[in-house]
Amino acid sequence: MKLGAFSVSLAVKDIVASKAFYETLGFTVFAGELEKNYLIMKNESTLIGLFQGMFENNILTFNPGWNQDANTLEKFDDVRDIQKHLKSKDVTFASEIDAAESGPASFVVLDPDGNAILVDQHI
Repeated sequence: MKLGAFSVSLAVKDIVASKAFYETLGFTVFAGELEKNYLIMKNESTLIGLFQGMFENNILTFNPGWNQDANTLEKFDDVRDIQKHLKSKDVTFASEIDAAESGPASFVVLDPDGNAILVDQHI
């Protein structure tokens, strides 16, 4: 199963302070909008998302169809196929997508400790 680009989405209290902190670690802004309280930051192939006021806990995020530079992959596993596979393995879902639709979609599964994993396909 190909999950695509990986990042950690961090729920931050002060996005400006968090941006400055991660810049000291060598991260630069890759995408997002500070005015909308979210930034995607990158250090080599490592991606982190900073999200202020959007969710309570940190989230592991996978983007099917993208590589670590957010470039579209020629071949990838569609988010609906990934969901179908995980359902067949009795994985716990916090949110699901309609398997009959196509295009961008996302779902959330929970690991055994309740950590959220977002599978978010943008194409």
